[in-house]
Amino acid sequence: MQPQNLFQQATDYLTDAWQRSVLYADVMRQRGNQYREHMLNKSPHVLSVPFEILIDGKDLPDPVGYGLCRILPHDGIEIDPKKRPFVIVDPRAGQGPGIGGFKPESEIGVAMRAGHPCYFIGFAPQPAPDQTVFDVIRAEAAFLRRVNELHPDAEGKPVVIGNCQAGWQVLMTAALYPDLFGPIIVAGTPVSYWAGWRGKNPARYAAGMLGGTWPTAMTSDLGAGKFDGAWLVQNYENLDPAHTLWDKQYHLYAHVDTEASRYLGFEKYWGGHVYLNAEEMQFIADDLFVGNHLATAGIVTDEGVRVDLRNIRSPIVVFCSRGDNIAPPPQALGWVPDLYQADEEIYAHNQTIIYAVHDSIGHLGIFVSGKVAAKEHQEFATNIDLIDVLPSGIYQAVIHDKNEHTLNADLAFGDYVLAFERRKLDDVRAIVDNNPEDDWRFEAVDNLSRLNLSLYRSFVQPWVKAWVTPARANALASRHPLRLSYEVMSDQTPWGQQVARQAETVRAARKAVPTNNLFWQLQARASSMVTSTFDQWRDLRDSMVEQTFIQLYGSPWMQAMFGKGVSRHEKPRPHPGTSAEHQRMVQQQVEHLCSEMSAGGVLDAKLRALIYLSRDMGSFDERSFNLAQRLRQNGRLAALPLSDFKRMARRQGFLMLIDADRALATLPDLLEGVSLEERRHAWQFVVDLLTAAMGAEHLDSEKFDLVAEKFGVNQEPVVADIPAPVVAATDVAARLEVSSSEDTVATADAPVQAEQVAPVVSAEPMASAEPVVPSEAVVSTEPVVPSEAVVSAVPAPAAEPVAGEAAPQLPAAAAAATTTKAAVSGTRAKQARASRSARGRSARSRQRPVQGDLYDAGGSDN
Repeated sequence: MQPQNLFQQATDYLTDAWQRSVLYADVMRQRGNQYREHMLNKSPHVLSVPFEILIDGKDLPDPVGYGLCRILPHDGIEIDPKKRPFVIVDPRAGQGPGIGGFKPESEIGVAMRAGHPCYFIGFAPQPAPDQTVFDVIRAEAAFLRRVNELHPDAEGKPVVIGNCQAGWQVLMTAALYPDLFGPIIVAGTPVSYWAGWRGKNPARYAAGMLGGTWPTAMTSDLGAGKFDGAWLVQNYENLDPAHTLWDKQYHLYAHVDTEASRYLGFEKYWGGHVYLNAEEMQFIADDLFVGNHLATAGIVTDEGVRVDLRNIRSPIVVFCSRGDNIAPPPQALGWVPDLYQADEEIYAHNQTIIYAVHDSIGHLGIFVSGKVAAKEHQEFATNIDLIDVLPSGIYQAVIHDKNEHTLNADLAFGDYVLAFERRKLDDVRAIVDNNPEDDWRFEAVDNLSRLNLSLYRSFVQPWVKAWVTPARANALASRHPLRLSYEVMSDQTPWGQQVARQAETVRAARKAVPTNNLFWQLQARASSMVTSTFDQWRDLRDSMVEQTFIQLYGSPWMQAMFGKGVSRHEKPRPHPGTSAEHQRMVQQQVEHLCSEMSAGGVLDAKLRALIYLSRDMGSFDERSFNLAQRLRQNGRLAALPLSDFKRMARRQGFLMLIDADRALATLPDLLEGVSLEERRHAWQFVVDLLTAAMGAEHLDSEKFDLVAEKFGVNQEPVVADIPAPVVAATDVAARLEVSSSEDTVATADAPVQAEQVAPVVSAEPMASAEPVVPSEAVVSTEPVVPSEAVVSAVPAPAAEPVAGEAAPQLPAAAAAATTTKAAVSGTRAKQARASRSARGRSARSRQRPVQGDLYDAGGSDN
C-alpha cells in the first residue's frame, strides 16, 4: 500500500469516526427523550397494533393491575369469526408490556394474518394495592371467560400464549381452570428452576451465593412495599456482560446510519421498567426460583387448592432454545420428568406435551425475532387445530423446508411442513440431563433461604421499614443505574441541544468509510477482542460461581445442617403421586368402553380403520390433517363441529389402544346393515386419505388387506399401485355424500350423542367456573379418552416407527372435579346418573351432556 493511500484511509476513517460518534450520541439523546415521554404515559406499552380495552383488572372483585384488550383488524387483515381466538399474555418480568405485539411479524401479527381473532393481556406499570400472584391468576381466568363468551361459535377454545414469566402464570391458571383453555404455547418459560446444564446455566446458583431470598425482601422494603423491576432487568443483563456493555452499543455505532430506528424501538420496551408488589415478588422468589414447587405440584393457592400441572387438559407446546440463558431447555422441560415417572402416567393423565428446541436463538428472540415468527410461530398458528387433536403423549415439533421432493406440498401452509414426532419420557430426560446431586444442593439452599429470611424479618426488616418513606423509595428508584443511563442524555440535559444541532450538521456532510478501509477493519478486530475478553471474564466468573456452589452446598456439614443429611434416605423432591380414586376411575372407564366396542356407525368405522392403519408410525404432520379438514368442510361432515369430530376420533383411538385386536375384530359390527356400495365408498375414503398423506410406498399392504376384509369389500386394494398425488377434496367429499343414513345420524344430526360412554370418576382436580379443588369423585357422562392416533394426524411419509415403544397400561385418565359449591356437584351427579340409566346399546339415541361437566379430551369443546 502506498503511503499516500494509507494517509488517505486514515483521514477518511477519522472523519467517519467523528461523524459516527456524533450520530451515536444523538441516538442516545433520542433514547432519553423517548424514555421520558414513554414513562409519562398512564399505561406505557410497545404494542404496534390498534386495540380496545375490554376489561380493566382494577374493576374485578380482586383488583389487579392487568387488563384485557382486543386487537383490532388493521392493514386489510380479515378475521374469520369461526376460527378460535388467540390470547397473548405478556411477561411481567421487569420490562413494560407489549412485547408480544412489538412488531408486525410478532405473535399477534402471525395469528391475525392467519385469520384468528386476537386478544392481549397486559399490565400497568404499578400493581394494584395488595395484588398477589393468585389474584392475577383469577383475573386471567376472568379474561378468558370473556373471550369464550365473545366467540361461542368458534371451533375450539382460545389458544393462550405465555411468554417468559407469563408462561408459568398461564400454566398455573390452566391447572386451576382447565375448561377455559384451548392449546397452550409457552415460549421461553422457565418452570423447573433447579434444572440446568453445568457450565452453561449459572443463573440458578444466584440464590445460593446470596444466602437465599432475603435480598428480595430487603429490596421490596427499600421500595416501600414494591419491588423495582429494574433489578430483574439488570440481573438479565449481567448474564451476558459482553452484549450489555459492548456488543449492543458497538453494533449501533458501527451501523448508526441504518440501525437507529431498530435500536430505539427495542430500547422503548427494554427501558419501560415496572413494579411488583412485595408479596408477589417474594412468592416468585420463594416458591418458584428457590423452592421450585411448581414443577412438583407443591404450590397451594390462598383458597387451599393445590396447583398440579397434570390437571391441564389442553395440549401444551413448549418452545425453548439452546441459546437461551434465561429459560434454557432443562428449565423449560424439566417439569415433565419431575411430574411423571413413566410414559404410562402421561397417557393416564391424558396430557399432550409438544416441545420444540431451537438451536441458537436468544431469549427475547423466541417471541420477537422476525425469523422465528415467520417459521415456528407461523407453523404453530396455522396448525393449531392439528395440535389440538393430537393424541396423548410427548411429541417433538420438527419443521422441514418444502422442496421439489415434498409429497403433496400444496397441503402444507407456507414454505415449511410441520411434523410431530413421537417421543418418550427418556428423550425429555436426555435433554434435561438432571444431576440428582444438584437436587440435594438446591434443597439445602431452599432450607437456608427460609432460615435467613426469618432472621431478616425478625431482626432487620423492622429497622428498614422504619427508615424508608415513599419519598425515599422514589428517590432510590430514580437513581437506579439503568434509569440513569436513559436520563443522562436527553433534551433536558445541558448538552442535549448541542448534540442535536451537531448531528444535523453531520448528516448534511455525512461521508461513511467503506468496510475495506484498513483502519475500519482494525476497529472491527479490536471490537472482537473486547467481546472475547468480556466472554472470557464471564466464563471465569460463572465457573467460579458454579464450583463454589457445588463445593459449598455439597459439603457434608452444609448437608447435615440444611439438607436431608448425608445418608440420602429421602428424596429432596418426592414425586407428587396419584390418587386411588384416579386409578379406579380409569379402570371403570376401560371396562365400560370395552363393553361398547360394537357401538357406532360408518364414520366410526372410517376413524377406527385410519387409526389402525397408521398407529405404528411415529410421526404426524399437517398435510393429512389439512386434507381431512377439506373433506370435512366440503362433505356431509361440514355440520360436524371440530370438537365433536375430535371427540369421536379420540374415542376410537382409545378403543384401539385398549385392545387393538378386539377393536379390529368388531369393526364389521359398525357396518352392519350398510350396503356394499357404501362400504366401498367408505373404504376408498380411507385409502385416498392415507395415500395422499403418506405415499403408496409407505403403506402396509398386509394390514390393508386385513382391514378391507373387515369392511367386506370384494375388491382388494393393490397398495403399490395407489397414486401418490393428492386426491381432490371434492372427489372424496362426493363419496361421503352417499354414506348410509346410519352414518348421517351419527355425525351430522347428532355427533355428540354418539360419544357418551362410561362415567368418569376421579379425585384429581379440574375446574368449571371455579378453581379445581381436591375432593371426592364427581360423576360425569363425558369421557376423557386419549388415542394412539387420530384421523387428523396421519403419519408423515418420512417417519420411522418408534422402536421398542411399549404399549401404555392405561391411556386415559381424566380428572374430574368438584366446584366449591356442593349444590353444583349434586346437580351434576344427578344428571350423570340419569344419563347412565337412559344409555342403551344404540349410541345415536343418547342425550347431549350438560355443558360444564367434564369437557372433552382436548379441552376445545364449546
